[in-house]
Amino acid sequence: MRLALWFVALAALVLGGWMLWGGRWDERFTFDGSVKWLEGAGHWAWAAGFLLLVGDLLLPVPGTIVISALGYVYGALLGGAVASAGLVAAGGSGYGLGRLFGERFARRWLGDRDYESGRLLFGKGGGWVVALSRALPILPEVISCTAGLVRMPFKRFVVSLACGSVPMGFLFAAIGQTGHEAPGWAFGLSLALPALLWLAASRISR
Repeated sequence: MRLALWFVALAALVLGGWMLWGGRWDERFTFDGSVKWLEGAGHWAWAAGFLLLVGDLLLPVPGTIVISALGYVYGALLGGAVASAGLVAAGGSGYGLGRLFGERFARRWLGDRDYESGRLLFGKGGGWVVALSRALPILPEVISCTAGLVRMPFKRFVVSLACGSVPMGFLFAAIGQTGHEAPGWAFGLSLALPALLWLAASRISR
């Protein structure tokens, strides 16, 4: 029960940020607006895009649009590499934030029963959850922080995070290179590709 409340509380916190600031960010960071903003950073456009994606942990950044803009500015390969690194760094930051609370706090906050349930969930099936959450709104931040809180094995977390982040980074960068925003089918691919990668990675690890 407490684990579910933790999920709801984190989701409400992220959603609250979107309700307060999301409209302004969406108006500013349209595809054209994001390209203009990145180009205004000159040679440091890659760093600006990277920091925006990392900042998505706390700010209502339209991640797929920023990735598409990186693809337009740098091309599918370099833009995709920068975007993938930013997505992985954002997920890793959320995981680290969850770990900062400490196991004693986590057990006291969630209760021993829910803590062990969460640890079991993320230890066994958490790879799927982390990988697939990267393409969804709100969930990436919530899942990453929770994975850190319940001490999901770091190696497993990083592999599943990469399986979700890398396809998304290169896919939307490739779309952005054409000068267009992502079509509807891109969302389906951003779920299917991480699922296939995580399936392959989990089989290899066995």
